[in-house]
Amino acid sequence: MGSRRKSREYALQLLFQSDFLETAGEDDLFWIGRSNDEKTREFARVLYRSYIDNQESIDRLIQRHSKHWRIERMATVDRNILRMAISEFLVSSTPCAVVINEAIEIAREYSGEESTEFVNGVLDAVMGELNQEELLNG
Repeated sequence: MGSRRKSREYALQLLFQSDFLETAGEDDLFWIGRSNDEKTREFARVLYRSYIDNQESIDRLIQRHSKHWRIERMATVDRNILRMAISEFLVSSTPCAVVINEAIEIAREYSGEESTEFVNGVLDAVMGELNQEELLNG
């Protein structure tokens, strides 16, 4: 497994932990027994911090593009996969299609087959909105 995929999984786990415990902040205990590769850890931290720094706007994007789902009623894993992927849209030069594909694969592994369609649909709509904003502001 590539270090970027592992970073995304760590970011998802950090987001899940923060969501579940209703705390913001990385816990040093989180990293015990996990990868010692600093590059993998750093990208996970970048994704995690991007969400923490942009929480309200990211959650509004998710809410706007998840038809008939309130964000607090979504499966916790799905909600945090969306948060992780949108955070990557905002801070990384990774092509959006790659980010979406990675999010779908992570959803397939950590959530379920139905979640892959949901994650794909929401991220595709968010990507469209962000690309439109970039064109308008560019």
